[in-house]
Amino acid sequence: MENTVNVYLFGKKYTVPDNLTIMRAMEYAGYQLVRGCGCRNGFCGACATIYRIKGDRTLRACLACQTKVENDMYVATLPFFPLVKQVYDIEKIKPTEQIMMQLYPEIYACVGCNACTKSCTQSLNVMQYIAYAQRGEFDKCAEESFDCVMCGVCSSRCPAGISHPQVAMLARRLNGKYIAPETEHLKVRVDEIKNGDFTELISSLMGKPIDELKELYNHREIEK
Repeated sequence: MENTVNVYLFGKKYTVPDNLTIMRAMEYAGYQLVRGCGCRNGFCGACATIYRIKGDRTLRACLACQTKVENDMYVATLPFFPLVKQVYDIEKIKPTEQIMMQLYPEIYACVGCNACTKSCTQSLNVMQYIAYAQRGEFDKCAEESFDCVMCGVCSSRCPAGISHPQVAMLARRLNGKYIAPETEHLKVRVDEIKNGDFTELISSLMGKPIDELKELYNHREIEK
């Protein structure tokens, strides 16, 4: 049998191969994952997980689909964390500093503990992008938070109750709508789609079997 490690899933001990991710180890142990698994490739943020290693008090956060098991790892998943999601019409709001005060005033209660950054599963500088949001520097906030997968671990560790991913989402929307220069070739492509230039092609693709679609995708012509 392969080299194995002992892991504790929800308090129960299991012996699993040491080359598995946490997610695969859970399945190896007999768990059927019907939620909290998502894309399985590190993009959706659904498999947010916290763990400790025996003898080490440090509480670590990760995505279960990306992180390999370690010996004496104690694991608990966070398949959902309730974030504050304000409702707004992007057509009616503007990229002013006041908009954050109106929609997410809790960001100004940040105590600078940096727990959000330390817990980020993507190693983002979360406290920094919240500081940009506080100052109304939405372009910088958008850039700093670009790789956020909305897993919510940062918010679960925040004593001020900040919904960091939603703040970052608002900043990226404001940046894309009002601040970033318009991408000309994207505008042209959108107009082509609206005009129906690709309707026949899309209909053709919808009728193809999965294997053929994979082949087309893997050998597609990529724009330089």
